Amino acid sequence: MGLLDRFKKQKKIVRNKDTGTALVRYKKSFFHAIDGFVYAVREEHNMIIIIIAAILVVGFGLYFNLTVNEWLFCILMIGVTAASEMINTAIEATIDLAMPQIHPLAKIAKDTASTATLLCSITAFIGGCIIFVPKFLALF
Repeated sequence: MGLLDRFKKQKKIVRNKDTGTALVRYKKSFFHAIDGFVYAVREEHNMIIIIIAAILVVGFGLYFNLTVNEWLFCILMIGVTAASEMINTAIEATIDLAMPQIHPLAKIAKDTASTATLLCSITAFIGGCIIFVPKFLALF
């Protein structure tokens, strides 16, 4: 039996997805994403820190007239850091749902997911220092 035959014989996994036309589903998906962002802003203190840092970076970037490459790095790091915090939140919620009691493997999963956001934040901070420290020093 070939791979295609095995694939055809598998039961279809049904997910709880939105229904409607493609446009309706896109609209619903967009609002689900907004709901996720609002949840993260309300419930995850790190998301507030990321938003404040992003506002400061954009403000200083406008003040110092960043180059295109500097802007690209800043935008990329803001997006990656915020996205990693969202993924971390999703992982933690899923683990809490699947494993309400304390378990060492759940701790490992949650801690390593948090570490991903920490690494993104450290990378963004180092890159930000490389971009902004010389510009601040040039003011004096």
